Amino acid sequence: MQEKDSVAVYFVQVALHGLQGHPQQIASVLAEAGIDPQQLTDLSGRVSASAFAKLWLAVARELDDEFLGLDSHGMPMGSFALISRGLIQCSSIGQALEQCLKSLGLFLRDIRGNLCVRGKQAVIRLENRQQDRPASSDAEETFLTVVLGLLCWLAGRRLPISRSQFAHPRPAHGDDHLFWGPNLTFETTPTEIAFDSSYLRLPVVQDLASLKVFLRTSPQWLIVRFINRQGLSSQVFKQLRNCHYQHWPTLADMADERGLSIASFRRQLQREGFSFQELKDEVRRSIAFECLRNSAMSISDIAEKAGFREASAFHRAFKQWTGESPGHYRLSSQAKSNEDR
Repeated sequence: MQEKDSVAVYFVQVALHGLQGHPQQIASVLAEAGIDPQQLTDLSGRVSASAFAKLWLAVARELDDEFLGLDSHGMPMGSFALISRGLIQCSSIGQALEQCLKSLGLFLRDIRGNLCVRGKQAVIRLENRQQDRPASSDAEETFLTVVLGLLCWLAGRRLPISRSQFAHPRPAHGDDHLFWGPNLTFETTPTEIAFDSSYLRLPVVQDLASLKVFLRTSPQWLIVRFINRQGLSSQVFKQLRNCHYQHWPTLADMADERGLSIASFRRQLQREGFSFQELKDEVRRSIAFECLRNSAMSISDIAEKAGFREASAFHRAFKQWTGESPGHYRLSSQAKSNEDR
């Protein structure tokens, strides 16, 4: 991790959930991580990612639970490594995902994940028996973060999410389009995420040697990629999102603005799980979903705004993202919006 990597205080509070009612233990793990308790009172604040990684490990040891007390049974220390060792034996990401969900089900009692394929979309649906709403939402985000983090590591690449819906209300830390994707909704049951089913056929590229490195850098690796929401990739996404695609700066321009070489710029994005092209694609998707949900713009105008030269190319891309046409998606979104009123 680098000095600039940071994590929202929201996630610190999530990590401390299992120690609620035990102030001495909370003080102990915060001290071990080097986090000032006063920082927890500022919901807009951030702590360094390295401090958060230390906190995660300290809480896990204190509870003997790598799921941080977010489940009534939890995952005893060593569970994550045991599951990971089994996954590198799988031949494909689809096989690894099914085994991962089954393995997590051997430990966790309140939350379950199931995989199904609907058309061209692979869907991970959660079943959650927890009654505590705040704990339930934290458990679901943590569960999916662990599963997706493992899949990305096993595949050696990021797996773009085409649709995400959560049963809980919008969390305090806000949306993360770079992780959950731009097609994101809350207070919609059941909690599930979807991605292109073709990714299930990707090979598992990790082996025992890379597993040893991965386990030495967990949870830091997951934190940098999926919880550090103010990293370079987020900065690039926002900069591109805030200007017309015809005026997008080049990779070289962006690197120069930050005093980085092109190689260093690319390495930092890769470290966070992205390439420059993938970020441009994410911006196009974000524009498309936002306009379809929240504007009366024509499909042709939306295609142009998202950077597609022809509406037909936009139709093909959108159907690949979601399995449905832009028009059908707009009608479905409008119908849901009317139901919620």
